[in-house]
Amino acid sequence: MKRPGVQEHTERRIAAALRLVLAALVLAAQIAVTLLISMVLRQHAAIAYWVLELIALLAAIRIYNRPGGSTYKLGWILLVTLVPVAGLILYVLWNGDRQSKKLNLKKLPMPRESEGRQEQSRLNVEKLRNRHSEWGRLAAYLHHQDFPLYQHTRVEYLSSGEAYLEDVLERMEQAEHFIFMELFIMATGQMWDRAVEIIRRKAGEGVEIKLLFDDFGSMMRMPKEEVEQLRSIGVEVKIFNPVHQYVNRLYFNYRDHRKIICIDGDIAYTGGVNLGDEYANITHKFGYWKDCGIRLEGEGVWGLTRDFIHMWEDLGGQLEREHDYYRPHERPETEGFCQSVSDGPNNNPVSTLEDLYLQLISGANEMVYITTPYLAIDEPMIKALCMAGDSGVDVRLIVPGIPDKKYAYLVAECYFGELLQHGVKIYRYTPGFLHSKSVVADHQAAFVGSVNMDFRSFRLHFECGTALYDVPAIRDLLEDMTHSMEQSAEVTREEWKGRPWIRKAVGLFLRLFAMWM
Repeated sequence: MKRPGVQEHTERRIAAALRLVLAALVLAAQIAVTLLISMVLRQHAAIAYWVLELIALLAAIRIYNRPGGSTYKLGWILLVTLVPVAGLILYVLWNGDRQSKKLNLKKLPMPRESEGRQEQSRLNVEKLRNRHSEWGRLAAYLHHQDFPLYQHTRVEYLSSGEAYLEDVLERMEQAEHFIFMELFIMATGQMWDRAVEIIRRKAGEGVEIKLLFDDFGSMMRMPKEEVEQLRSIGVEVKIFNPVHQYVNRLYFNYRDHRKIICIDGDIAYTGGVNLGDEYANITHKFGYWKDCGIRLEGEGVWGLTRDFIHMWEDLGGQLEREHDYYRPHERPETEGFCQSVSDGPNNNPVSTLEDLYLQLISGANEMVYITTPYLAIDEPMIKALCMAGDSGVDVRLIVPGIPDKKYAYLVAECYFGELLQHGVKIYRYTPGFLHSKSVVADHQAAFVGSVNMDFRSFRLHFECGTALYDVPAIRDLLEDMTHSMEQSAEVTREEWKGRPWIRKAVGLFLRLFAMWM
């Protein structure tokens, strides 16, 4: 497809920016009108104002007693108690009590697994439990949440965005039946051009191609004309949760942050990598962009394909064939097990992926290493990390040395002190921005996916990833983590204490509102 000129590119970015500004202005107008109503009531309808203040107090008590993370509750409690009437109106307007239930999804159940396949998953859980009781317990929990445990799956760890995207493009070239892609960001550029060239060719060969991307993640970088050109050659494209659609209820805050690529049923990818030039280090805005992902081949591919199909159909999309057509055909003889997991705000107050992180940390006896670009966690996660550190477990966090969002890093720093005090080691990846989302526990269990260790990922975003047990790829992941730490600077408690006071104050203030950041 012909690349736009500089003027066209600028015009499109301006148009996308205007959409975002319009959404922000609508929100600002709601807040202004709410404050005005509050002032008018206070001055001219005192009784009504005090009644609303009483209701606001009751609402704060209700929020406090609701299930769910304390970060979410604290933000709303502060708003409702500090500006009672205005906060109450915004809470009702933005539907803070049940907004996650109102997204425009069909709320279809996951594609049904046969009794035989469910039984095979249960038997796999028992096999794993016999080897490692703690990881068998985690697998049993995920199985109970309707995420089957698979054997006969080859796992390849891809230690950089360049390696990941090159591998994806190579396998797309070989596609014969279908290509499904679900990403937070699809952005025009060199990688997009290469992908589109393959997509154009494969569409001409009759390959079923479906693309799903998030509107907020891609709106500044994916022109409508590009999408229409894809549709004109037979590619089906869906855009998740358009920013303007739910401005009046903050539903635009819920994003599809998942990364899933499925090819012909026998190959699937997940990790932190989107389709953009920065992920392949073609551009270098934040130094070296460190990312990672995995490629699955075999039975476990169905876990990710099933997740894509579920989201596609939830958004009203159709498949050309029955679900079973998209299942894997290969059963390679390999070691270990894998278990793909997805989660989202429609599952609140349960957060399956947060629970997975908690069980990996609490189940570790020797070591747990974690890479995450963002850190904004609730008390249960803080306690799990601190207890592991106090128990003699070697706990290490690797975070960016050059953050892409300064405010998010100021929030992350607020947690460092308590973690360092309990023996958790923290490393800043000095070459640039570390975007990898991974965990390794006791050299036996691991997780790679799209999930950041923050409130947004655990509560507000649709996320995904794959848990790995006893697969050889865990060694490669651990080796890559070790290499990243060798390139990093370890954070000391003295350094952390020596931050400028303004940096500390801003970070603590922002931490109060991490749920909206």
